[in-house]
Amino acid sequence: MAFDGIIVSALAEDLSNALAGGRIEKIHQPEADELVFHIHSHAGNLKLYISSSGGNPRFHLLSRPIENRMTPFAFCMLLRKHLTGGRLSAIEQYGSDRVLEISADTVNELETPVRKTLIVEIMGKHSNITLIDARTRKIIDSIKRISVDESRVRQLLPGKEYEYPPSQGKIPFKRILREDIEALCDCPPHALSGNLLQGIQGISPGMAASLAASLEPGDLKGESVYSELVSMRGALETGEFRPSVYIAEDGAPVDFHIFPLAELEGSCDKMEFDTVSECVEYFYFNKTGLNRLKQKTADLERSVKNNLDKLYLKKQRLAEDILAAEKADIYRLYGELLTANLHLLSGGASEAALTNYHDGRKIVIPLDKRLTPSKNAQSYFKKYSKSKTAVTEKNIRLKENERAIEYLESVFSFIENSSSTEELGALRAELTEEGYIRKRNSREKQARVKPAPFVHTTAGGFKVMAGRNNRENDELTFKHAARTDIWFHTKDIPGSHIVLFTAGRTPEEKDILEAASAAAFHSKGRHSENVPVDYTQVKYVKKPAGAKPGMVIFTNNKTVYVNPKVPEAP
Repeated sequence: MAFDGIIVSALAEDLSNALAGGRIEKIHQPEADELVFHIHSHAGNLKLYISSSGGNPRFHLLSRPIENRMTPFAFCMLLRKHLTGGRLSAIEQYGSDRVLEISADTVNELETPVRKTLIVEIMGKHSNITLIDARTRKIIDSIKRISVDESRVRQLLPGKEYEYPPSQGKIPFKRILREDIEALCDCPPHALSGNLLQGIQGISPGMAASLAASLEPGDLKGESVYSELVSMRGALETGEFRPSVYIAEDGAPVDFHIFPLAELEGSCDKMEFDTVSECVEYFYFNKTGLNRLKQKTADLERSVKNNLDKLYLKKQRLAEDILAAEKADIYRLYGELLTANLHLLSGGASEAALTNYHDGRKIVIPLDKRLTPSKNAQSYFKKYSKSKTAVTEKNIRLKENERAIEYLESVFSFIENSSSTEELGALRAELTEEGYIRKRNSREKQARVKPAPFVHTTAGGFKVMAGRNNRENDELTFKHAARTDIWFHTKDIPGSHIVLFTAGRTPEEKDILEAASAAAFHSKGRHSENVPVDYTQVKYVKKPAGAKPGMVIFTNNKTVYVNPKVPEAP
């Protein structure tokens, strides 16, 4: 990825302009390797996000909501103690490296002014965040402590003097000279990109490839490469660059930079941004957001599937028990035949061969030798009565089981169609309340951002809303919708409740079809064609007593067949 020294330089300038002089109001640590600073500056109330994640380390201004951990980590508590209330005095890059220094003026326990510096190292799996005393350069603590067992070259432990990451002999991007470039370009063309990457501090593989591509034929001294480097340094100083994200055909972000990446130009779409922070946030939100969404989706799907598997097994066993119980009429026949022939029977027999008065055939009835013929007859009558009671009870349990399956299948459909972690969080909360998922440890409870229903507008100007989960379905249908609004749901297919708000008007057929198409889109039939959708007025939709969230019955409905599609208002 392109989070190189050039990006750090541009971001440092970006953050300095927005945050310098700002006051640190709050500090949160959503995850073990993430920090969010709430800062009140001349530009308003802003949030600075920093991650030392091994996979996607970064920092940028944050415009999106993020889940906050209610029980803070120890490092978060330490930062609150040392930095809350402090004013940011400087935000600078160290050399041309992927290191950012954020200095804050604050006071110590004796009310004496002190300066603390938060050092952010963007170093792949070795990324870290360290708080030091600016005067003594002593480490107060790191988000990841590095002991001598982990690194003999450089330790990050409280009380030790802070040392910068080793430069590995690279020449800083901001100080590289013409003769340095000439030496690096003294190699075969296919090796130039690797030479530049290994020799220049602050450039990414993509930027090294772009610089190598700028080498003109016959340029043995790399004059064109040096000229390109000088041009980029000038653009960094003046701010004359355009932050861009390169997008693949499937919509996934591939890479980003403030300067063109030759390898991706032409093969990817390019989305431009006004600031570096916006560019970085968009790239990582969509990249890591998709990965995190896939992971959380898989976890939740696994939980629901496990519950469904248990319910399917229970359904099978109940059906088998009911089938066996329904064959219990033979016990009643045995009891009746024994009672009618008591005068022919004597105790101690293991069976009785009697005539079945229904068809005139002989029937052999097993007997318990320990019981009298009369007691054997009573035993069969009891078995018959118990079986009939079991049929009634098991049918009730089977219906309850089928309703639970219907509910979980609807939840599974919502999980499949989820597009954000907030939606998944709401679904997890719903499943927890319903008892399908174990409640998380309260000490790790997180404040969740409540998702809003989907909102669409038909060509006729009618508002259409769709629930994102079953609880939202209930709220939409029974709290927000009027009795004369129109309710939609896919026929026998799990999906969202859809309400077309009429606002006293009569919708045309095209509005009905557009709302029905939205119902098909927000259902398990999203990827099908000719999906059946039922619709009726909200007043005909009822919720049975004790029904699970989202489960309703309805009457006076009509059915249309549509292809899944979201309404596109003119």
